[in-house]
Amino acid sequence: MLGVLAIIATLIALMYFAYKGVSVLVLAPILGMTAALVAGEAPPLHALSTQFMPAAAGYIQSYFPVFLAGAIFGKLMGVSGAATAIADFVAEKFGPERAIAAIVVATALLTYGGVSLFVVVFAMYPIGASLLKKADIPKRLLPGAIALGAFTFTMTALPGSPQYINTMPTVYFDTDIYAAPILGIIAAAIMFFGGVTYLNYRADKLRAEGEGYGDHDEGDLHEEDDNIPSFGIAISPIIIVFILNFALANWWFKRPSVIDKYKSVGGSINGTWPVIVALSVAVVFVLLAMKKNIPNRNQEVFDGSVGALLPIFNTASEVGYGGVIKSLSAFSTVKSGVVNMAIPSIFKVGFSTTLLAGIVGSSSGGTAIALEVLSEDFLAMGIPGEVLHRVMIVAAGGLDSLPHCGAVITLLSVCHLTHKESYKDIAVNTIGLPIIAALVISVFYLTTGIY
Repeated sequence: MLGVLAIIATLIALMYFAYKGVSVLVLAPILGMTAALVAGEAPPLHALSTQFMPAAAGYIQSYFPVFLAGAIFGKLMGVSGAATAIADFVAEKFGPERAIAAIVVATALLTYGGVSLFVVVFAMYPIGASLLKKADIPKRLLPGAIALGAFTFTMTALPGSPQYINTMPTVYFDTDIYAAPILGIIAAAIMFFGGVTYLNYRADKLRAEGEGYGDHDEGDLHEEDDNIPSFGIAISPIIIVFILNFALANWWFKRPSVIDKYKSVGGSINGTWPVIVALSVAVVFVLLAMKKNIPNRNQEVFDGSVGALLPIFNTASEVGYGGVIKSLSAFSTVKSGVVNMAIPSIFKVGFSTTLLAGIVGSSSGGTAIALEVLSEDFLAMGIPGEVLHRVMIVAAGGLDSLPHCGAVITLLSVCHLTHKESYKDIAVNTIGLPIIAALVISVFYLTTGIY
């Protein structure tokens, strides 16, 4: 009982203090040790050294190259004026009143093209900030717009999404990434149109109250419109990332000769390699093609590199906390409680998955646990694997975005905003709408049998 109490109490404390702006770098290890102390299963320092640190270090080991390349890319896109040029083009073609929709669509295209969620955040920040600044829309809506494009319908709902979470159920349910396309499209429409409508409503309301873009530290943005590259040059790095990532992920790293080469040295293909290579090539392109737009290239690359550190260490600290929680025997009790919930079949699939995602602060983490623990029970319900696949991951994109979510903390850090300023809009788009979408497609399937 004390172990369950420790999980619940520290999780609530983590969300509360993260929302209040307390550094997760300090908060997560303290609460992880507190959970171990209250549960009485391991001395706090032992939990810090043997559960927290390996989990945090493992995350950094896996994702630091992605964060580093993404941060440098985003920095150079901003200071070179490329983001400003793209924003100018979009504003001219679509008008300032469509700035929010333009950010969401641009983010969605990158995500659906296979660019990882964290990289999209770095790439879209300077473009989105420039667009909102030109339209004089409050900057605090930017994280909500990027989150809508990256963390919702393109991640979990649209059939064929290459994001990792959409591949996870395929092994358990014998499906593919296009599973239940009708349910996926319905869910995607709910999230996209609902999110854009909400953000536009918020923008109109805030501007009616006299709030504009606001005064912010814009060191990552290019301020002078008279020294920016052409739109063709500015958009080229984005196209390079899109095409190279797709080609490497779907062709080069799937060639038998390449796979065998890594197997021969006892290794395997790492899923982050395509986007790391694509970003690196794009960075070199920016440095060469936009040389005259970046007066101090060495300094900007250095600043971009440093900019990767806080986001990845914040996220790794969250992962470390999750490592402690998952090591507690009480976590098995929590999982068992979720498994034994007495609710209708299809709703149990969605509710249990989103609840587990909320506990660990990760949609893919929650899905992994749900698949490992519950997949056989789900299949025994007689529900088609395609339906299970789509309902599970749409639901996983719900409570995963609570204030302690690593992706949310990274997004806010990159945008130089706080939970207090922007979390409400993130939550509506990445918690409220995905849960509604999961409920709607569940009811739709139950009433029509169509998927």
